[in-house]
Amino acid sequence: MRPPRRRIDLTAAGPLPKNLRREPRVYELTEAERRCPQCGETRAQISAERSEQLDYVPATLFVVEHVRCTYACPHCEGQVVTAGKPAQPIPKGLPGPGLLAHVITEKYADHIPLHRQERRLARQGVELSRSTLCDWMAGAAQSLEPLYDLMKTLVLLCGTIHTDDTSVKLRDSERKIKALARLWIYFGDHLYPYNVFDFTRSHKRDGPSLFLKGFRGYLQADAFSGYDGIYAGGNVVEVGCNAHARRKFVEAQKTDLTRASTALAYYRQLYAIEKQIKAELAKLPEDANEPTRAAIRLRVRQERAVPVWESLEKWLKEERPQVLPKSPMGGAIGYMKNHWEALKRYTSSGYLSIDNNVAEQHMKTIATGRKNWLFTGSETGGKTMAVLFSVVSSCQRHGHDPFVYLRDVLSRLPVLPKENLADLLPDRWSPPQAADPAATPEGPIADGSPS
Repeated sequence: MRPPRRRIDLTAAGPLPKNLRREPRVYELTEAERRCPQCGETRAQISAERSEQLDYVPATLFVVEHVRCTYACPHCEGQVVTAGKPAQPIPKGLPGPGLLAHVITEKYADHIPLHRQERRLARQGVELSRSTLCDWMAGAAQSLEPLYDLMKTLVLLCGTIHTDDTSVKLRDSERKIKALARLWIYFGDHLYPYNVFDFTRSHKRDGPSLFLKGFRGYLQADAFSGYDGIYAGGNVVEVGCNAHARRKFVEAQKTDLTRASTALAYYRQLYAIEKQIKAELAKLPEDANEPTRAAIRLRVRQERAVPVWESLEKWLKEERPQVLPKSPMGGAIGYMKNHWEALKRYTSSGYLSIDNNVAEQHMKTIATGRKNWLFTGSETGGKTMAVLFSVVSSCQRHGHDPFVYLRDVLSRLPVLPKENLADLLPDRWSPPQAADPAATPEGPIADGSPS
Protein backbone atom coordinates (compact mmCIF):
# COMPACT_ATOMS: atom_id res chain seq x y z
CA MET A 1 0.00 0.00 0.00
CA ARG A 2 1.43 3.35 -1.05
CA PRO A 3 1.83 5.94 1.71
CA PRO A 4 -0.38 9.03 1.41
CA ARG A 5 1.19 11.83 -0.63
CA ARG A 6 2.53 14.66 1.46
CA ARG A 7 0.69 17.90 0.95
CA ILE A 8 3.01 20.56 -0.43
CA ASP A 9 2.82 23.88 1.42
CA LEU A 10 3.37 26.68 -1.09
CA THR A 11 2.99 29.45 1.46
CA ALA A 12 5.73 31.08 3.51
CA ALA A 13 6.57 29.52 6.87
CA GLY A 14 6.17 32.91 8.57
CA PRO A 15 6.07 36.66 8.00
CA LEU A 16 8.59 38.01 5.51
CA PRO A 17 11.44 40.18 6.91
CA LYS A 18 10.51 43.82 7.46
CA ASN A 19 13.79 45.07 5.98
CA LEU A 20 12.92 43.81 2.48
CA ARG A 21 11.80 46.46 0.02
CA ARG A 22 8.05 46.41 -0.64
CA GLU A 23 6.60 47.11 -4.11
CA PRO A 24 2.86 47.81 -3.75
CA ARG A 25 0.73 46.64 -6.66
CA VAL A 26 -2.83 47.93 -6.30
CA TYR A 27 -5.67 46.25 -8.16
CA GLU A 28 -8.85 48.28 -8.62
CA LEU A 29 -12.21 47.74 -10.26
CA THR A 30 -12.99 49.48 -13.53
CA GLU A 31 -15.61 52.20 -13.59
CA ALA A 32 -18.13 49.73 -15.00
CA GLU A 33 -17.34 47.13 -12.33
CA ARG A 34 -17.79 49.70 -9.54
CA ARG A 35 -21.33 50.49 -10.62
CA CYS A 36 -24.04 48.99 -8.37
CA PRO A 37 -26.22 46.59 -10.39
CA GLN A 38 -29.31 47.51 -8.35
CA CYS A 39 -29.32 51.33 -8.30
CA GLY A 40 -26.53 52.27 -10.71
CA GLU A 41 -24.59 54.34 -8.13
CA THR A 42 -20.74 54.07 -7.99
CA ARG A 43 -19.66 51.84 -5.10
CA ALA A 44 -17.20 53.39 -2.60
CA GLN A 45 -14.05 51.57 -1.42
CA ILE A 46 -14.50 50.28 2.13
CA SER A 47 -11.39 48.12 2.61
CA ALA A 48 -8.43 46.42 0.91
CA GLU A 49 -7.13 42.85 1.20
CA ARG A 50 -3.36 42.56 1.42
CA SER A 51 -1.14 39.56 0.73
CA GLU A 52 2.61 39.23 0.20
CA GLN A 53 4.62 37.37 -2.44
CA LEU A 54 8.38 36.95 -2.42
CA ASP A 55 10.19 37.72 -5.69
CA TYR A 56 13.77 38.08 -6.88
CA VAL A 57 15.79 40.56 -8.94
CA PRO A 58 19.14 39.30 -10.30
CA ALA A 59 22.34 41.01 -9.19
CA THR A 60 23.33 44.08 -11.12
CA LEU A 61 26.85 45.19 -11.92
CA PHE A 62 27.31 48.90 -12.42
CA VAL A 63 30.19 51.24 -13.19
CA VAL A 64 31.16 54.04 -10.82
CA GLU A 65 32.67 56.94 -12.78
CA HIS A 66 35.08 58.88 -10.58
CA VAL A 67 35.15 62.42 -11.99
CA ARG A 68 37.86 64.59 -10.41
CA CYS A 69 37.19 68.23 -11.19
CA THR A 70 40.15 70.54 -11.83
CA TYR A 71 40.08 74.25 -11.04
CA ALA A 72 42.44 77.04 -12.13
CA CYS A 73 42.70 80.69 -11.15
CA PRO A 74 41.99 82.89 -14.21
CA HIS A 75 44.43 85.51 -12.95
CA CYS A 76 47.35 83.57 -11.48
CA GLU A 77 49.55 81.23 -13.50
CA GLY A 78 50.08 77.74 -12.12
CA GLN A 79 47.31 77.91 -9.50
CA VAL A 80 45.61 74.68 -10.57
CA VAL A 81 43.95 72.31 -8.10
CA THR A 82 42.31 68.92 -8.77
CA ALA A 83 39.81 67.39 -6.36
CA GLY A 84 40.97 64.25 -4.62
CA LYS A 85 39.38 60.81 -4.87
CA PRO A 86 38.46 58.72 -1.81
CA ALA A 87 40.95 55.98 -0.96
CA GLN A 88 39.88 52.56 -2.25
CA PRO A 89 40.18 49.08 -0.67
CA ILE A 90 42.63 48.10 -3.41
CA PRO A 91 44.63 51.15 -4.56
CA LYS A 92 44.12 51.73 -8.30
CA GLY A 93 42.13 48.49 -8.37
CA LEU A 94 39.10 47.84 -10.54
CA PRO A 95 36.64 46.46 -7.93
CA GLY A 96 34.62 48.70 -5.66
CA PRO A 97 33.94 47.71 -2.05
CA GLY A 98 30.54 46.25 -2.97
CA LEU A 99 31.93 43.92 -5.62
CA LEU A 100 34.81 42.87 -3.37
CA ALA A 101 32.39 42.17 -0.53
CA HIS A 102 30.19 40.16 -2.90
CA VAL A 103 33.03 37.94 -4.18
CA ILE A 104 34.36 37.34 -0.64
CA THR A 105 30.89 36.49 0.69
CA GLU A 106 30.20 34.13 -2.21
CA LYS A 107 33.39 32.14 -1.58
CA TYR A 108 33.91 32.29 2.18
CA ALA A 109 30.30 32.34 3.41
CA ASP A 110 28.46 30.51 0.62
CA HIS A 111 31.31 28.24 -0.57
CA ILE A 112 31.03 29.26 -4.24
CA PRO A 113 34.49 28.88 -5.83
CA LEU A 114 35.99 31.59 -8.00
CA HIS A 115 35.65 29.66 -11.27
CA ARG A 116 31.86 29.57 -10.80
CA GLN A 117 31.81 33.24 -9.94
CA GLU A 118 33.85 33.84 -13.09
CA ARG A 119 31.05 32.23 -15.13
CA ARG A 120 28.36 34.22 -13.35
CA LEU A 121 30.11 37.50 -14.10
CA ALA A 122 30.56 36.46 -17.73
CA ARG A 123 26.80 35.96 -18.03
CA GLN A 124 26.45 39.63 -17.16
CA GLY A 125 28.92 40.61 -19.85
CA VAL A 126 32.01 41.13 -17.69
CA GLU A 127 34.97 38.91 -18.53
CA LEU A 128 37.20 38.51 -15.48
CA SER A 129 39.70 35.69 -15.16
CA ARG A 130 39.97 33.51 -12.09
CA SER A 131 43.51 34.79 -11.51
CA THR A 132 42.16 38.35 -11.40
CA LEU A 133 39.60 37.36 -8.78
CA CYS A 134 42.41 35.66 -6.80
CA ASP A 135 44.40 38.89 -6.89
CA TRP A 136 41.36 40.77 -5.64
CA MET A 137 41.05 38.37 -2.69
CA ALA A 138 44.72 38.89 -1.84
CA GLY A 139 44.28 42.66 -2.05
CA ALA A 140 41.18 42.56 0.15
CA ALA A 141 42.97 40.38 2.71
CA GLN A 142 45.86 42.86 2.77
CA SER A 143 43.40 45.68 3.42
CA LEU A 144 41.69 43.67 6.19
CA GLU A 145 44.93 42.47 7.79
CA PRO A 146 45.04 45.21 10.49
CA LEU A 147 41.57 44.11 11.63
CA TYR A 148 42.67 40.46 11.56
CA ASP A 149 45.79 41.26 13.62
CA LEU A 150 43.69 43.13 16.18
CA MET A 151 41.28 40.20 16.53
CA LYS A 152 44.22 37.83 16.98
CA THR A 153 45.77 40.04 19.66
CA LEU A 154 42.49 40.22 21.56
CA VAL A 155 41.72 36.50 21.31
CA LEU A 156 45.07 35.80 22.99
CA LEU A 157 43.80 37.85 25.96
CA CYS A 158 40.82 35.50 26.44
CA GLY A 159 40.54 33.24 29.45
CA THR A 160 39.57 30.29 27.24
CA ILE A 161 40.30 29.46 23.61
CA HIS A 162 38.77 26.60 21.64
CA THR A 163 40.92 25.27 18.81
CA ASP A 164 40.70 22.66 16.08
CA ASP A 165 42.16 22.14 12.62
CA THR A 166 41.44 20.59 9.25
CA SER A 167 43.47 19.73 6.17
CA VAL A 168 43.73 21.92 3.07
CA LYS A 169 45.48 20.80 -0.10
CA LEU A 170 48.34 23.07 -1.15
CA ARG A 171 49.10 22.97 -4.88
CA ASP A 172 51.73 25.52 -5.97
CA SER A 173 52.53 24.77 -9.63
CA GLU A 174 55.18 27.49 -9.91
CA ARG A 175 57.24 26.13 -7.01
CA LYS A 176 56.19 22.53 -7.73
CA ILE A 177 54.84 22.13 -4.21
CA LYS A 178 52.24 19.53 -3.28
CA ALA A 179 51.46 19.35 0.40
CA LEU A 180 48.67 18.79 2.88
CA ALA A 181 48.51 22.07 4.75
CA ARG A 182 46.33 22.89 7.77
CA LEU A 183 43.79 25.54 8.65
CA TRP A 184 43.36 26.15 12.39
CA ILE A 185 40.64 28.00 14.26
CA TYR A 186 41.12 29.85 17.55
CA PHE A 187 37.67 30.55 18.97
CA GLY A 188 37.64 33.36 21.53
CA ASP A 189 35.42 33.33 24.62
CA HIS A 190 32.90 35.94 25.83
CA LEU A 191 35.65 38.48 26.53
CA TYR A 192 36.74 38.74 22.89
CA PRO A 193 34.26 36.75 20.77
CA TYR A 194 36.13 36.40 17.49
CA ASN A 195 36.97 33.40 15.31
CA VAL A 196 40.57 33.71 14.17
CA PHE A 197 41.95 31.27 11.58
CA ASP A 198 45.60 30.48 10.93
CA PHE A 199 47.16 28.72 7.94
CA THR A 200 50.21 26.49 8.28
CA ARG A 201 52.02 24.42 5.69
CA SER A 202 52.04 21.31 7.89
CA HIS A 203 50.40 19.71 10.92
CA LYS A 204 53.46 20.20 13.10
CA ARG A 205 53.18 21.66 16.59
CA ASP A 206 55.07 24.79 15.50
CA GLY A 207 51.82 26.29 14.17
CA PRO A 208 49.84 26.34 17.45
CA SER A 209 52.98 27.09 19.48
CA LEU A 210 53.73 30.18 17.41
CA PHE A 211 50.13 31.41 17.28
CA LEU A 212 49.52 30.91 21.02
CA LYS A 213 52.80 32.49 22.12
CA GLY A 214 52.09 34.59 25.19
CA PHE A 215 48.65 33.09 25.84
CA ARG A 216 47.76 32.28 29.45
CA GLY A 217 44.53 30.42 30.16
CA TYR A 218 42.51 27.34 29.20
CA LEU A 219 42.92 25.69 25.81
CA GLN A 220 40.09 23.35 24.82
CA ALA A 221 41.06 20.96 22.04
CA ASP A 222 41.31 17.33 21.02
CA ALA A 223 44.19 15.20 22.24
CA PHE A 224 46.61 16.21 19.44
CA SER A 225 50.13 15.60 20.76
CA GLY A 226 51.33 18.85 19.20
CA TYR A 227 49.66 20.73 22.05
CA ASP A 228 51.66 18.88 24.74
CA GLY A 229 54.58 21.29 24.51
CA ILE A 230 52.19 24.20 25.04
CA TYR A 231 50.73 22.62 28.18
CA ALA A 232 54.21 21.77 29.47
CA GLY A 233 55.05 25.47 29.75
CA GLY A 234 52.61 25.80 32.65
CA ASN A 235 50.77 28.88 31.37
CA VAL A 236 48.15 26.97 29.38
CA VAL A 237 45.76 24.46 30.98
CA GLU A 238 44.39 21.59 28.90
CA VAL A 239 40.62 21.11 28.60
CA GLY A 240 39.52 17.93 26.83
CA CYS A 241 36.69 17.30 24.39
CA ASN A 242 34.07 14.89 25.68
CA ALA A 243 32.37 14.69 22.29
CA HIS A 244 35.64 13.22 21.01
CA ALA A 245 35.82 10.73 23.90
CA ARG A 246 32.16 9.79 23.51
CA ARG A 247 32.62 9.03 19.79
CA LYS A 248 35.14 6.35 20.66
CA PHE A 249 32.47 4.46 22.62
CA VAL A 250 30.04 4.89 19.73
CA GLU A 251 32.62 3.22 17.47
CA ALA A 252 33.12 0.45 20.03
CA GLN A 253 29.43 -0.56 19.91
CA LYS A 254 30.14 -2.83 16.93
CA THR A 255 32.39 -5.11 18.98
CA ASP A 256 31.28 -4.55 22.59
CA LEU A 257 27.69 -3.36 22.69
CA THR A 258 27.09 -3.93 26.41
CA ARG A 259 30.04 -1.92 27.71
CA ALA A 260 29.62 0.76 25.06
CA SER A 261 25.96 1.20 26.00
CA THR A 262 26.92 1.65 29.65
CA ALA A 263 29.52 4.30 28.83
CA LEU A 264 27.11 6.13 26.54
CA ALA A 265 24.48 6.09 29.29
CA TYR A 266 26.91 7.98 31.54
CA TYR A 267 27.43 10.50 28.77
CA ARG A 268 23.69 10.90 28.31
CA GLN A 269 23.48 11.92 31.96
CA LEU A 270 26.33 14.41 31.61
CA TYR A 271 24.86 16.05 28.50
CA ALA A 272 21.40 16.09 30.08
CA ILE A 273 22.88 18.12 32.94
CA GLU A 274 24.30 20.62 30.43
CA LYS A 275 20.85 20.87 28.87
CA GLN A 276 19.36 21.57 32.30
CA ILE A 277 21.94 24.31 32.82
CA LYS A 278 20.94 25.96 29.54
CA ALA A 279 17.30 25.87 30.60
CA GLU A 280 18.17 27.50 33.92
CA LEU A 281 20.27 30.18 32.22
CA ALA A 282 17.42 30.93 29.83
CA LYS A 283 15.36 32.11 32.80
CA LEU A 284 17.88 34.86 33.63
CA PRO A 285 17.38 38.45 32.44
CA GLU A 286 18.97 39.11 29.06
CA ASP A 287 21.44 41.55 30.63
CA ALA A 288 22.75 38.97 33.13
CA ASN A 289 26.55 39.08 32.98
CA GLU A 290 28.87 36.18 32.27
CA PRO A 291 30.15 35.81 35.87
CA THR A 292 26.55 35.25 37.00
CA ARG A 293 26.02 32.64 34.32
CA ALA A 294 29.36 30.97 35.07
CA ALA A 295 28.47 30.72 38.77
CA ILE A 296 25.27 28.84 37.91
CA ARG A 297 27.11 26.46 35.57
CA LEU A 298 29.72 25.71 38.23
CA ARG A 299 27.15 25.14 40.98
CA VAL A 300 25.04 22.74 38.92
CA ARG A 301 28.06 20.83 37.63
CA GLN A 302 29.46 20.40 41.12
CA GLU A 303 26.10 19.21 42.45
CA ARG A 304 25.03 16.95 39.57
CA ALA A 305 27.89 16.23 37.15
CA VAL A 306 30.71 15.46 39.60
CA PRO A 307 28.86 12.44 41.12
CA VAL A 308 28.33 11.05 37.60
CA TRP A 309 32.05 11.40 36.90
CA GLU A 310 32.85 9.58 40.14
CA SER A 311 30.60 6.67 39.14
CA LEU A 312 32.08 6.65 35.64
CA GLU A 313 35.61 6.53 37.04
CA LYS A 314 34.75 3.54 39.22
CA TRP A 315 33.19 1.73 36.24
CA LEU A 316 36.25 2.39 34.05
CA LYS A 317 38.58 0.96 36.70
CA GLU A 318 36.48 -2.20 36.90
CA GLU A 319 36.21 -2.72 33.15
CA ARG A 320 39.70 -1.78 31.98
CA PRO A 321 41.42 -5.04 33.07
CA GLN A 322 38.72 -7.08 31.30
CA VAL A 323 39.16 -5.68 27.78
CA LEU A 324 41.97 -6.00 25.26
CA PRO A 325 44.02 -2.76 25.21
CA LYS A 326 44.06 -2.67 21.40
CA SER A 327 40.36 -3.40 20.95
CA PRO A 328 37.99 -0.51 20.16
CA MET A 329 36.64 -0.67 23.72
CA GLY A 330 40.15 -0.86 25.16
CA GLY A 331 41.11 2.18 23.10
CA ALA A 332 38.04 4.13 24.26
CA ILE A 333 38.67 3.35 27.93
CA GLY A 334 42.39 4.02 27.56
CA TYR A 335 41.69 7.39 25.95
CA MET A 336 39.51 8.43 28.87
CA LYS A 337 42.01 7.27 31.49
CA ASN A 338 44.92 8.98 29.73
CA HIS A 339 43.03 12.29 29.48
CA TRP A 340 40.87 11.99 32.57
CA GLU A 341 41.73 15.29 34.24
CA ALA A 342 41.39 17.25 31.00
CA LEU A 343 38.02 15.66 30.19
CA LYS A 344 36.45 16.43 33.58
CA ARG A 345 38.11 19.85 33.98
CA TYR A 346 34.99 21.64 32.76
CA THR A 347 33.29 20.69 36.04
CA SER A 348 35.73 22.94 37.94
CA SER A 349 34.85 26.16 36.08
CA GLY A 350 31.64 27.70 34.82
CA TYR A 351 33.53 29.35 31.98
CA LEU A 352 34.43 26.03 30.32
CA SER A 353 32.45 23.78 27.96
CA ILE A 354 31.83 20.05 28.14
CA ASP A 355 33.22 19.61 24.62
CA ASN A 356 34.97 21.37 21.77
CA ASN A 357 31.99 21.32 19.40
CA VAL A 358 32.02 25.08 18.75
CA ALA A 359 35.44 24.75 17.12
CA GLU A 360 34.69 21.44 15.39
CA GLN A 361 31.53 22.85 13.81
CA HIS A 362 33.54 25.59 12.12
CA MET A 363 35.90 22.98 10.74
CA LYS A 364 32.89 21.24 9.19
CA THR A 365 32.03 24.53 7.48
CA ILE A 366 35.55 24.68 6.06
CA ALA A 367 35.19 21.08 4.87
CA THR A 368 32.00 22.02 3.02
CA GLY A 369 33.81 24.81 1.22
CA ARG A 370 36.81 22.59 0.52
CA LYS A 371 34.63 20.25 -1.54
CA ASN A 372 33.98 23.18 -3.88
CA TRP A 373 37.25 25.12 -4.09
CA LEU A 374 39.37 21.95 -3.61
CA PHE A 375 42.77 23.51 -2.79
CA THR A 376 44.80 26.67 -2.29
CA GLY A 377 47.32 27.58 -4.97
CA SER A 378 50.08 28.97 -2.74
CA GLU A 379 51.07 29.71 0.83
CA THR A 380 50.09 33.33 0.17
CA GLY A 381 46.68 32.06 -0.89
CA GLY A 382 46.46 30.12 2.37
CA LYS A 383 47.22 33.25 4.38
CA THR A 384 44.57 35.12 2.37
CA MET A 385 42.11 32.34 3.15
CA ALA A 386 42.86 32.58 6.89
CA VAL A 387 42.28 36.36 6.98
CA LEU A 388 39.04 36.28 4.97
CA PHE A 389 37.60 33.27 6.82
CA SER A 390 38.38 35.05 10.11
CA VAL A 391 36.54 38.23 9.15
CA VAL A 392 33.55 36.47 7.57
CA SER A 393 33.17 33.88 10.35
CA SER A 394 33.50 36.48 13.12
CA CYS A 395 30.89 38.80 11.64
CA GLN A 396 28.51 35.85 11.17
CA ARG A 397 29.06 34.91 14.81
CA HIS A 398 27.48 38.25 15.72
CA GLY A 399 24.57 37.88 13.33
CA HIS A 400 25.79 40.33 10.67
CA ASP A 401 25.22 39.92 6.95
CA PRO A 402 28.79 39.36 5.66
CA PHE A 403 28.14 41.37 2.50
CA VAL A 404 26.84 44.44 4.37
CA TYR A 405 29.62 44.20 6.97
CA LEU A 406 32.43 43.75 4.44
CA ARG A 407 31.18 46.48 2.12
CA ASP A 408 31.16 48.98 4.97
CA VAL A 409 34.47 47.87 6.50
CA LEU A 410 36.29 47.81 3.14
CA SER A 411 34.99 51.32 2.43
CA ARG A 412 36.09 52.73 5.78
CA LEU A 413 39.41 50.98 6.40
CA PRO A 414 41.52 52.96 3.88
CA VAL A 415 40.73 56.29 5.60
CA LEU A 416 40.16 55.11 9.18
CA PRO A 417 42.61 56.39 11.83
CA LYS A 418 44.45 53.52 13.51
CA GLU A 419 43.09 54.49 16.91
CA ASN A 420 39.54 53.90 15.64
CA LEU A 421 40.19 50.42 14.23
CA ALA A 422 38.39 48.76 17.15
CA ASP A 423 35.13 50.37 15.96
CA LEU A 424 35.12 47.88 13.08
CA LEU A 425 35.36 44.77 15.28
CA PRO A 426 32.30 42.59 14.64
CA ASP A 427 30.94 42.90 18.19
CA ARG A 428 31.26 46.71 18.15
CA TRP A 429 30.32 47.47 14.56
CA SER A 430 26.91 48.88 13.70
CA PRO A 431 25.33 48.79 10.22
CA PRO A 432 25.58 52.10 8.35
CA GLN A 433 22.56 54.34 8.80
CA ALA A 434 22.56 55.58 5.22
CA ALA A 435 20.07 54.00 2.82
CA ASP A 436 21.33 50.78 1.30
CA PRO A 437 21.36 51.08 -2.52
CA ALA A 438 20.64 47.36 -2.72
CA ALA A 439 17.32 47.95 -0.95
CA THR A 440 15.91 50.66 -3.22
CA PRO A 441 14.05 50.15 -6.50
CA GLU A 442 16.39 52.49 -8.38
CA GLY A 443 19.68 51.32 -6.90
CA PRO A 444 21.79 48.37 -8.04
CA ILE A 445 21.70 45.08 -6.22
CA ALA A 446 25.23 43.84 -5.70
CA ASP A 447 24.83 41.04 -3.18
CA GLY A 448 23.12 38.35 -5.20
CA SER A 449 23.57 36.53 -8.45
CA PRO A 450 21.42 34.40 -10.69
CA SER A 451 22.07 30.71 -10.38
